[in-house]
Formats: sequence, structure tokens, C-alpha cells
Amino acid sequence: MWEFWRRHKRKVYVTLGVLGSGYFLYKLYDAHMRKLSDLERELADQRRSEELIKSQVKSHFENIQRIADSTTLPHVMQCLSSQIEEELDLTHLTERLMKGKDLPNSLTAAQKLELWDRLKILSFTRMVLSLWATTLLSLYIRVQVNILGRHLYIDTARGIGSSGHFDEVDLIDRNDQKRFLASADYLTTFGLPTLISSFEAANSEVLKGKRLKDFFNTTVLHDVIIQILNTFMSTASPHQWLGFFMPEDSKQNNVDVSSSTGSTDLSNASKFEQLMLETQAVLSSAEFGNMVNISLKAAVDVLMEDIRVLCGEANLTSGMPLAKLLPRIAHMDQILLEEPNRNRYIQVIQAIPEVEIFFTLLYASSPPS
Repeated sequence: MWEFWRRHKRKVYVTLGVLGSGYFLYKLYDAHMRKLSDLERELADQRRSEELIKSQVKSHFENIQRIADSTTLPHVMQCLSSQIEEELDLTHLTERLMKGKDLPNSLTAAQKLELWDRLKILSFTRMVLSLWATTLLSLYIRVQVNILGRHLYIDTARGIGSSGHFDEVDLIDRNDQKRFLASADYLTTFGLPTLISSFEAANSEVLKGKRLKDFFNTTVLHDVIIQILNTFMSTASPHQWLGFFMPEDSKQNNVDVSSSTGSTDLSNASKFEQLMLETQAVLSSAEFGNMVNISLKAAVDVLMEDIRVLCGEANLTSGMPLAKLLPRIAHMDQILLEEPNRNRYIQVIQAIPEVEIFFTLLYASSPPS
């Protein structure tokens, strides 16, 4: 035995060393595989959590989108149409002119000229104001929906991350959501009278000197509409038109703004105030101003197509007297303010690639803290 040990002890030591090393490596490998397995489980749990967040937020966001598309925007458009019809009623002007036609001595030449001039201004005001308001309202409400959807996503992600359950997530209060979307009523409730006055002034400036017998063709009419829009936008100070859509926030003075970075501290603001201030920041941005210009140009192109159909392609191409064009102009607001699901202007604006990119980036961006 001793002889066997003496002759083979080195082999025994080597064998034991190999076995020991193998066992150590096995334990090391086993520990590594367990860590990988735990990591895979964590990643799988994280993916399931992310999918849950996406699913729940997508469902909630789509519900908000449906409310905006089926309730908020149609309601605002209907109110806008009714108020424009009431505030810019042309009936009294047309009746007096018809009476003057039947009874030539009932109106002097100066009175007829004044009535026709007023009819010209109000007809263009109805059309161009309706075009502008439809464009801005569709963009404004879409901004609201994207900001609200972004908050819902972030709140849900944070909530599930801390509690692990969607039911325990503290989302934006439903009343705040409804109140935020309902703020789109501000234009029709408070802003419209001033908006009408501003557009009347712009129309008066551009149409000054345009006589009823002047011939308007496609190019002339297009240029006049663009001039009216540019005059309206340029007469106001930068972003002053925001006052037609949202009130001056009385709480804004309580929100700190960094003078060095321009960032807004919303820590002391309520959720509703945060939503409104973020909306105001987006609407005041240069990027949104660019979207407004692109959308208005696209809407004017659609408007020209519709007017050509009403007047007859050949008639408007060759030109027609302004007096014959005015009745078509006066009724364009009915087409411009159609229900959103049938409104070609809103559909065209929403399909503009630059607008789609803008809202994709808006939804994906982080809100100010």
C-alpha cells in the first residue's frame, strides 16, 4: 500500500487537483447561469410591465382621442358655425340691397355703395375667419390630446414602476381631463368677438379699393386670401392670437420661470395648470408657428378647389366680377365648418407629413418638470 502510494501519489494529487478545479469551475458556471437566468426573468418581467403600460395607456389615449374627435371638436365646430352665422349675418344687407333693386328710390347711390362695401367685407371675413379658425382649432385640440396622452403615459410608467399594478397608478383626475379638453370652448365663448373685429380690420385693409366690377380669377382670389391671412397674423404682436384660444392664466405668476434657460418650474402648479401651461408653451413655439403656416397654405389650396367647383372651373379661371363672386364667398363658411368626420379641410391638415412628424415628436418629448 505504501509502495503504491509512493509510486502514484503524484498522479493522485493531479487527479484530485483536476477534480477540484472541475468542481470549482462547475460551481462558477452554475452561479453564472443562475445570474443569467435571473437577469432573463427580470428582463421578461420588465418587458411584460412595459407591454402592460403600453396597452393600458394606448387604450386610455385612444379613449381620449375618441372623445376629442367625436365630442370636443364637433361641439366646438358647431358652436363656432352658429356664432359666425349670428355675428356675421348678411341677411339684413342683402334684404336692403334687394329692396333697393325693387324700389330704386329707396336707396341713394352712396347708400348702395356703402351696403355693397359692407357686404364685401363681411363675406370675405366669414370665409377667411372660418378657414383660420378651423385650421387652428384642429391643431389646438390635437396639441391638447398629445399633451394629455404624454402625461398619461409618464404617470402610468412611474406608477407601475413603484407599485407594480396599473390599478394603483395615480392618473390625471378625470375632471381635470374633461376640464382641459373643454378649454377648447374658450374661442367660441370669449374669444370670437375680438377675433371677428381683427379679421374685419384685415379684410378692410386688403380689400380697400377692390371694386365690384373688378375681375377676380383664381390667381387674384388666392393672393387676396393669402394677403388677408398675412395681414391678420402680422398686425398682432407675436403669439397675441393665443388670446383668442386661451385666457391669460391667473396662476402663471405663481409659476417660476428661469431667466437663464427659459425653462418653466411647474412644481407648484396643479395638474390642470400644468396641462394648460404646457399647451401655451407649445402654441408659442416657433415649431408650432411653422405648422400653422404649412396648414393654412394647405387649407387655402383646398379652399380654392372648392370655390372653383362652386363657380365653375372655366368661369374662375377666366375671371368673374367680384359682385358675382361674393355670394359664393359668403357661403363658404358652411363648407369650412362642416362636421369633422366630413370636413375635408381637417382631414387634409391632419394628413400633412410635417404635421404628423411634429405631433409624433410632441408626444415623445418629455414634459417640463
